[in-house]
Amino acid sequence: MRIPYTPNPPPTTTAEEAAIVARVAARRAPRPLQPLDLALLHSPPVADGWNSFMGAVRAQTLLSPLLREIAICRVAVCNSAWYEWGHHAPLAAAAGLGEKGIEVLKKEDLGSVTEEEKEGAKAHGLGDKEWAVLRYADEMTRLVRVGEAVFEALRSRCDEREVVEVTATVAAYNCVSRFLVALDVGERNGTGPDDVKH
Repeated sequence: MRIPYTPNPPPTTTAEEAAIVARVAARRAPRPLQPLDLALLHSPPVADGWNSFMGAVRAQTLLSPLLREIAICRVAVCNSAWYEWGHHAPLAAAAGLGEKGIEVLKKEDLGSVTEEEKEGAKAHGLGDKEWAVLRYADEMTRLVRVGEAVFEALRSRCDEREVVEVTATVAAYNCVSRFLVALDVGERNGTGPDDVKH
């Protein structure tokens, strides 16, 4: 990382800082604090807000794990956030995205996906709804302004809550990926998706 991680356990100077560290640790349990946490905890109030927001996005939406992880992984690919990819590609695989689906997910340009690849990926968990989420995450990340055709493909397959939750997930993980890459959290800059086993 480009600055040192906070020590683990992070030192605290007030009861509120100790409570913040406890809340972050509780969300991560049973896993230990992650490098991202140890970077964020340089600023306990920022870590606390981040923890609350990301906890809601990750654990309190009604999105299926597969849709959520496709959205997150596509953000990681678009932003070359390989630390993020390393944590979420295995979750996408565990949620049902097979090898051919993963191969499409990590393509630099979705426009280069052939019909044959798309059909193969469909049998590996990347059906029409998943493809709509993938395209939406890609366009929202790369262009910010999503075109009508891409939006309508998502809207025709998702109810309003799902549209909001997909949008919030993509927005949140763009925030995460930019923090990770700017500070090289996890020391993954300069690697790629094939450096991570899923």
